[in-house]
Amino acid sequence: MDFGFVDADREFRREAREWLRAHPADGHSARGWERELGAGGWIGLGWGEGAYGNRTGTLTQQVVWGEEYARARGPARLGHIGENLLAPTLIAFGSQAQKDRYLPAVARGDEIWCQGYSEPGAGSDLAGVRTTAARDGSTYRVTGQKIWTSQAQEADLCFVLARSDPEARRHRGLSFLLVPMDQPGRIEVRPIRQMSGTAEFNEVFFDGAEATDVVGGEGNGWQVAMGLLALERGVSTLVQQIGFEEELGRVVRLAVDSDAVTDPVLRQRLVRQWAELRTMRWNALRTLGGESDPGAPSVTKLLWGRWHQRLGELALQVQGGAATAGPTAWAPDAYELDELQRLFLFSRADTIYGGSDEIQRTIIAERVLGLPKEPG
Repeated sequence: MDFGFVDADREFRREAREWLRAHPADGHSARGWERELGAGGWIGLGWGEGAYGNRTGTLTQQVVWGEEYARARGPARLGHIGENLLAPTLIAFGSQAQKDRYLPAVARGDEIWCQGYSEPGAGSDLAGVRTTAARDGSTYRVTGQKIWTSQAQEADLCFVLARSDPEARRHRGLSFLLVPMDQPGRIEVRPIRQMSGTAEFNEVFFDGAEATDVVGGEGNGWQVAMGLLALERGVSTLVQQIGFEEELGRVVRLAVDSDAVTDPVLRQRLVRQWAELRTMRWNALRTLGGESDPGAPSVTKLLWGRWHQRLGELALQVQGGAATAGPTAWAPDAYELDELQRLFLFSRADTIYGGSDEIQRTIIAERVLGLPKEPG
C-alpha cells in the first residue's frame, strides 16, 4: 500500500484544524470535552462501521485527525479506551445487541470505559488472572482484584478479563465481561499515587459485581483479549509520536537556551533521539500500510518504550543541577514538578505497562522466530 496523503486528506486536515481552532478544549471538563468531540463527529473515525452515530474515516484521515489533535495540544482523552479499544473489539467479536447498546454512547462521548486486565499476580502474564466470574443464571458474579486500571475513578463501565471456568488452566476458561462500575458495595476503586505525584492508575476490587454481557461467548476471553491488545498499536502509535516530538522539542529548546547543546556528547544524543523518532514514524507508517506482521506490535512497543525512557534521562541531563534542586523527588507534595521532571519519572514505567519488554521479546521469539518455549 502506498501510504500517501491525497487531496481528500488535505481537505480533511483543513476541516480538522479549523474545528479544533473553533472549539478549544479550555473551559470544558474532561467529560464535557468528550461530548464536544462526539457532537463534532470526531469519535469513531476508525471503526469502519458508521451505523452508531459516528462518521468513518480512511486510514490516512485517522492519522490526519490524530496529528492535528496532538499539534493543537488537545488534552488527554478520557474516552480513549472506549473509542480505540472497546469499540473495535465489539465490532470484531460482539453481538449486534452489544454493538447497538454500547457504541452509540461511546460515539456521543456519554459513557467512559476502563480496562480490567492486570492483577497483582498477573501483570503482563494475563493467562494467570485469578479474578473469577461465577455464573448465576443469566448473570455473572465477578470477584477479584485488578490493578493499574487507568481512569477507573471516572469510568462508567469496565471490560474485565475473568476466569469463568475455575477448573481450566492458563488461557483456557477465561471470559471477557462488560461490567457496570456503579455498583456500591460490590466495586471499590482505590487510586494509586505514583512517584510523580499523580494518580492516573487505580486498584479495583470486585466483590460479587454483576455482569450480563459476555463478548465472544463464555470461555473465549483469551481470543477476545488478544484481539484487543493488537489494537493498542496502530494509528494511536503515530499520534503518540506527535506527542513525543513535542517533548523532544522542549528538551532541544532548553539545551539551546542553556548552552548545554555545546557539549558534543549531549548534542549527539539529541540528534540520535531525533533520528530514532523519525525512524519509528516511518516504521509505523510501513506497518499500517503493509501486510499483517505478527511481530510488529511487539517491535513497536520495544522501540518506543526505551526511546521515551532515554528522552526522560536526557531531559534531566540537559537541566543539570536544576533537575534535582529544591525538595527531593521522593517528596512530591513538597514542590511542583515541572514537565521534564514528570517526563522522567513517568517514563520509568514505559517498559512495563502495556506489555513489559520481557513479554514482548518472548512473543517475538516464539511467534515470529519460531524458537521453542521455555520449559514450564
